[in-house]
Amino acid sequence: MRLLICLLVLISTSLYGQKSKTYTLRTIAFYNCENLFDTLNDSLTFDDDRTPEGSYHWTRERYQQKVENLSKVISQIGAETFKTSPDIVGLCEVEDLDVLEDLVQHPNLRDKDYDIIHFDSPDARGIDVALLYKKAAFIPSSFKSHRLLLFDDKSERKYTLDQLVVGGTMDGEEIHFIVNHWPSRRGGVAKSSPLRVRAALLNKRIIDSIQELNLDAKIISMGDLNDDPIDDSLKKILKTKGKKRALDSVNLFNPMETMFKKGIGSLAYRYKWNLFDQIFMTSNLVTEDRTTLTYWKAGIFAPAFIRNDEERFKGYPLRTYSGGTYTAGYSDLFPAYLFLFKVVK
Repeated sequence: MRLLICLLVLISTSLYGQKSKTYTLRTIAFYNCENLFDTLNDSLTFDDDRTPEGSYHWTRERYQQKVENLSKVISQIGAETFKTSPDIVGLCEVEDLDVLEDLVQHPNLRDKDYDIIHFDSPDARGIDVALLYKKAAFIPSSFKSHRLLLFDDKSERKYTLDQLVVGGTMDGEEIHFIVNHWPSRRGGVAKSSPLRVRAALLNKRIIDSIQELNLDAKIISMGDLNDDPIDDSLKKILKTKGKKRALDSVNLFNPMETMFKKGIGSLAYRYKWNLFDQIFMTSNLVTEDRTTLTYWKAGIFAPAFIRNDEERFKGYPLRTYSGGTYTAGYSDLFPAYLFLFKVVK
């Protein structure tokens, strides 16, 4: 925290010729909860495996441990720098509103005063996306769930997750958050890639529609995209840029691209790191004007306690299950985060 204060004081001095300024500091995070299911069997979804009688023997004790683990991680994202948990948290792979309530009411998070925005998605497994926000940091004014319509080569509907859009006010400014969980790579990267391109097209339409109403709207999109920052869905459809100097007014800035090229990932598969968990934004959040909400830096949150220490998978995310065996871990992916700051006059 001392280093952060010194940095911001130096920035303030160079820009304004004064010794000190007051700043607001915000953390935005995204976390794939890896199957946060309760133990009840929902007859409308394929959640049978996540019940006490199911193949994973998902008991009340295991569920409570899962909630404790996830709440511990969320409570610590950004805390080393800002001494508190994130102001905004996008989540995916959550079953319903009940598990979200259990999460925010856990002692690790209860005093953070989070509220929840959630819609049920048509995903066959019954998992959804959601947004948590601190009531003291963000005032929502609009929220909508956008359906992603997908069909297979036989023109049969493939049910997947919606994209959640939440607009509101943070530190006196209009800002929008989009929470994503794009189709998986099941069946192979090449075969499944068109599905993620469709998801990217929907994301682009959402961003365009927001900007049609307000060209200066600040937008942050986040999620488990099941693609890396250099894949077509990001580079060709959303036209994301990884370097600030390459930005213009219509580009999206993706700080995860530079991290990926440095070998940083959010998950590992067959001894290869991928960076599927990403947060990208409109270019008006990347500015030299410190009197408006401004991007500072981004990262992947991967402290030692959520890493596997077994030799074969050393450094990988410590999962809840590994090969069907219960390991009492956290998630199969690391969370992503970014920091914003603003000079308060």
